[in-house]
Amino acid sequence: MPKVVDHDERRRMIAEAVRRIAADRGLEAVSLGEVAVEAGISKGLVQHYFATKDEMLRYATTALRRQVERRIPDGPPALREVLVAMLPVDAEARTEALVANAFLPRALKDPAIGTRFREGHGELVALLTTLVAAAQEAGGIDPELDAEPEAETLLALVGGLGDAVLLGHRSPAHAESLIDRHLARLAPAG
Repeated sequence: MPKVVDHDERRRMIAEAVRRIAADRGLEAVSLGEVAVEAGISKGLVQHYFATKDEMLRYATTALRRQVERRIPDGPPALREVLVAMLPVDAEARTEALVANAFLPRALKDPAIGTRFREGHGELVALLTTLVAAAQEAGGIDPELDAEPEAETLLALVGGLGDAVLLGHRSPAHAESLIDRHLARLAPAG
C-alpha cells in the first residue's frame, strides 16, 4: 500500500525550518538548500512544495502569524494579559520576535508579505481597541479617551519594549512594569 503523505504537515515542517534558520541566522541565511538540511529532507522535496524561496517565505509568514495568534490568551482576555503575552519573555516568544524582525525588511519589498504584516497589525489594533473599550466600560481606563489611538499607542509601546527585551536593554519584569505604569496613566482621574 502506498505511503500516505500529509502535505500540509510537510509544508509546516518546512516553514518551521525556515523559522529556526531565521531566528538563529537571519533571513539572509534561508535558502532552499539550507532549509532542506535544517528540516532533514532533500532539497528536491523542498522544491516539490515550494518552487522558489519567495514562495517558501510567503508561506512561512502565514505560519508565523499562526504562532503569534496562539500567544493571545483564550477566552475573554484582559488588556494587560494580552500586552504582556506580546513580550518576548520566554524562548518561544523570543524566537517569534526574532523571526518577525528578520522578515520586516522583506515585508518592505515583497507586497504579499507586506500585506500580511499590515493585516496582522490591523487585527492587533482591532483587538486592543476592543480591550481598551472593555476596560473603559469596566472603569479601569478613562472613558473620555479615544480607544483606537490608545490601542495604537499600546501596540507601539509593546513593540518597543519587545525590542528592548530582545536586545537586553530591559528585563521582562521591567518591561511589564512599564506596561503597568502606562496603564495606570490611562486610569480615570480620582
